[in-house]
Amino acid sequence: MKIIGSFVSPYVRKVLACLELKGIDYEVDPITPFFGNEEFARLSPLRRIPVMMDGDLTLTDSTVICEYLDETHPSPPLLPADPKERARARWLDEFADTRLGDVFIWGLFYPKLVHPRVWGEPGDEARVERSLTIEIPTVLDYLEGQLVGGEFLFETIGLADISIASFFRNAAYAGFTVDAAQWPKTAQYVDFALHQPVFRKLLRLEQIQLSTSIAGRRQALEKAGARLTPDTFGEKEPRRGVMRL
Repeated sequence: MKIIGSFVSPYVRKVLACLELKGIDYEVDPITPFFGNEEFARLSPLRRIPVMMDGDLTLTDSTVICEYLDETHPSPPLLPADPKERARARWLDEFADTRLGDVFIWGLFYPKLVHPRVWGEPGDEARVERSLTIEIPTVLDYLEGQLVGGEFLFETIGLADISIASFFRNAAYAGFTVDAAQWPKTAQYVDFALHQPVFRKLLRLEQIQLSTSIAGRRQALEKAGARLTPDTFGEKEPRRGVMRL
């Protein structure tokens, strides 16, 4: 099974964590979507990651990929068995992908880290300020009300936990941490989730990807033991996507 996408992407991390949880072998082409070539654009028409290739099947949405993994490799399950809890887990996964993605990635991580590094331009400081002062507190208020103070949202770690925690990893890269005094359950939950083995294993590779140049990235990751695809869909110059700048 091949996964196209950067180890640092929360959506890629979500899929990789599920693969790790299920013990499925995989290889990664660790490109950011901005550096994908024409063949990448054919596989992912929105120029987004991750892309999964399993034989003759290609999928391009993290939740669709994870549901495919759960159906083809049902143990351990990513979703609860109870229909009501299963529906709630799907909602929290959707909330993470959409709302957490908006405030933590497009409102914080992208303008603070990605935009300057990829495009050589300052990020949108007004958007960062709005995220920190208005949008993120609202999100944390909601999450605080969803958590009951346990270790996981349901009995064991699953898709909802992986989806939510993944975005907080990127928030931390952008310098944000949850204020434990204001949101104690969320702070405890995020810390516990990100210390799970599936996330700790990926952290080392993410840090390598963040700290090395595009030219030396594959060599550094391979040296660290990452299983990479023999070929890459990446190219040297970035191009903008069709959904967002």
